[in-house]
Amino acid sequence: MTTAHVVYATITGNNEDVADIIAEKLEDLGVEVTETEISQTDASAFESVDICVVCPYTYDEGSLPEEGLDFYDDLQELDLTGKVFGVAGSGDVFYEEYYNVAVDKFAEAFKKANAVQGSEPVKVNLEPEEDDIEKLDKLAEDLLAKAGK
Repeated sequence: MTTAHVVYATITGNNEDVADIIAEKLEDLGVEVTETEISQTDASAFESVDICVVCPYTYDEGSLPEEGLDFYDDLQELDLTGKVFGVAGSGDVFYEEYYNVAVDKFAEAFKKANAVQGSEPVKVNLEPEEDDIEKLDKLAEDLLAKAGK
């Protein structure tokens, strides 16, 4: 059975919603999913699954979630060769040039860890709306297809 781990960081609850949508779709597709909050998760947990997902928020002017800084640093030190990753996150377009940059930073961290990008990142403005849910469902489908299981 294909396995996935979905990790999220949230202040408002929006990114937990994003993570829930992805996790539920993966489960609907027959994937065994673990979903955890970033401060309660060691990045090495990704070493034992097929699909790795991070749903971070972007704080202030492009800052990563404070509670996820160690996770972010540790992620870049892993060897995730053969693992498929996806990143999605909620942000606020009010911050224009800093809109959801944590999504991009985590995608780069996965690449440094030799993971394979399974889908384009999804950036959600505030809470997920119907069109965002469709994009998140597609992200889950793309990840499973890329994992080839």
